[in-house]
Amino acid sequence: QVQLVESGGGLVQPGGSVRLSCTASGGRFGIHVMGWYRQAPGKQRELVASISFGGGSRTYADSVKGRFTISRDNDMNTLYLQMNSLKPEDTAVYYCNRISSRYDWGQGTQVTVSS
Repeated sequence: QVQLVESGGGLVQPGGSVRLSCTASGGRFGIHVMGWYRQAPGKQRELVASISFGGGSRTYADSVKGRFTISRDNDMNTLYLQMNSLKPEDTAVYYCNRISSRYDWGQGTQVTVSS
């Protein structure tokens, strides 16, 4: 069974940066479009960014455009999210998953933006 493992979160000051990573144990991302999602307290999980297998197609939520960058290393079976110019409203648990044919959700990684 595939297990998604997200890492890299933590406490960061407003305006700071953090890089998240996601790997899949027991399987591979394959050719699927991959995405980063987040869920803030009391809110529904939302898609933040997605990336095609080759990386040529990337999409971003309006709230993170120009600040976040999604990337992937298919050889390493790893997905990344570079988060810059962080705002308090970016505080959430961040998850990775396929856009379709999703795996079970992992534990996520907490990102807290606060001074």
